[in-house]
Amino acid sequence: MGRINARLVAGVGVLTLVAAGAAGCGGRQDAAATDDTASAVTCEVAENTRVGIATGNATGVYYVVGNALAGQLADSTGGRLTGTAAETGASVQNIEQLVGGQYDVAFSLFDTAVNAVEGKDSFSAPQPVEALARIYDNYTQVVVRADAGINSVADMRGKKISTGSPKSGTEVIANRLLEAAGLNPATDVQAQRLDLTKTVEGVKDGTVDGFFWSGGLPTGGLTDLFTTAGDKVKFIDITPLLPKMSELNPAYQAGTIGKDVYSTVADTPTIVVPNVLLVRKDLDANVACAITRTVFEKKDALAQANPAAKGIALDTARKTDPVGLHRGAAKALQDLGAS
Repeated sequence: MGRINARLVAGVGVLTLVAAGAAGCGGRQDAAATDDTASAVTCEVAENTRVGIATGNATGVYYVVGNALAGQLADSTGGRLTGTAAETGASVQNIEQLVGGQYDVAFSLFDTAVNAVEGKDSFSAPQPVEALARIYDNYTQVVVRADAGINSVADMRGKKISTGSPKSGTEVIANRLLEAAGLNPATDVQAQRLDLTKTVEGVKDGTVDGFFWSGGLPTGGLTDLFTTAGDKVKFIDITPLLPKMSELNPAYQAGTIGKDVYSTVADTPTIVVPNVLLVRKDLDANVACAITRTVFEKKDALAQANPAAKGIALDTARKTDPVGLHRGAAKALQDLGAS
């Protein structure tokens, strides 16, 4: 079996995962083969190889789409390339563990990926990562209890607010929004750094007044919340903060959460940011090419797992600057006719 990493960190624990049908390969699989930059890219995976995919919270879209992608890799490569998706804290943690060799592919918010390659904010130095493609957009979903007296981010002062899992892209955006509203995330709110499952539970039992979530539409955890809590919860409009957010990163754009997504009374204006799939710069180019090709050729299957994947499109796939495209991904996108 090709060299691949076996230890996938999921949340706090470390899981040693063995592929189904990998009998004879042993319990440990080494890191994915590094790239010979002098060789031609064929997109053919010569050896049986497994990749670890870093996703996000179990009730989020990264996790659902990541598992769907893992399931499609073998079909796309005649069984030579397989994948295992793991639950994580998402973007920042994903990049750290991607660079550390615990994963081979990582979902990330684009603003966090830019910080990584530029060595800013959560990253003390530029990280050796590149993109396979820009994929669908994440929607910033800010939900509060209807009885909490919160109608804007500024109203969160003194409230119990979940800012997302530690080292997640949600936490990055949450803190930026709080600061844009004139609040100090460390002192002006009672920050609850919770994953989405615990956040939703907290809103239901009254221990959380509101929360930030960056995810595709629909996100399973929010579907559950709006289905069970009904008019006891509501979205708030954060777009008045978009000008300040755009100064931090032009990736932040205006968007809308349609009322049909969670059966709300009206559409909700919000802020969106693209997602990217990341790999280490030294990932074997043929493996990178095969994964990228699978993302686009199996888009319909990914969208069956979650409709957010419908946003994966060849006309935006290359729009990852200043995050460079991996040369294997560039070959796949060229062959697929990406603009």
